Amino acid sequence: MRIFFVTGNEAKFHEASLVLKEFGIELMIDRGHRKVEIQSDNLEDIVSNALQGICSDNPSDYFVVEDDGLFINKLNGFPGPYSSYVYKTIGLTGILKLMSGVDDKTAYFKSVVGLCGPRVGIKLFSGVVYGRIAMEPRGTEGFGFDPIFIPDGYDKTFAELGIDIKNKLSHRARAFRALGNWILSNL
Repeated sequence: MRIFFVTGNEAKFHEASLVLKEFGIELMIDRGHRKVEIQSDNLEDIVSNALQGICSDNPSDYFVVEDDGLFINKLNGFPGPYSSYVYKTIGLTGILKLMSGVDDKTAYFKSVVGLCGPRVGIKLFSGVVYGRIAMEPRGTEGFGFDPIFIPDGYDKTFAELGIDIKNKLSHRARAFRALGNWILSNL
């Protein structure tokens, strides 16, 4: 089976491709469709809205869209669905400044993957990984907030753990595994 992943993020595409390969699913990057992202506090709404436009124009193909966010408990879930914008504007340093002097550094990453295609409509799958914010950026692998997120059960950040371990436990890997399992059972 072949699915088009509408994204401009090569790192996300690579991670998702590795996961879906476990299910015998070929993921193709699709840069041709413009993904319209509404501003919302809800990842599910963002993904559903993005898929509606893509799928109505292409009813015979399967497409996936993914959105995710870093939700810091002490900051009331900030940056959440605005993580990409926050990363581009204040970056890791800005988040660490916001967290300085804060004892509760618990946080979680959440990913929502949406699928649409023939006889499917829109299906959503989510994955969550809990952890905490590091005191400083650590590691060179990964992207985004990976250098400051330490998943529960580990002492290293995602950026220190590397792609093989990250893809066993990350929010995105969990969401794409849920998608893969659903496809094997239903398509």
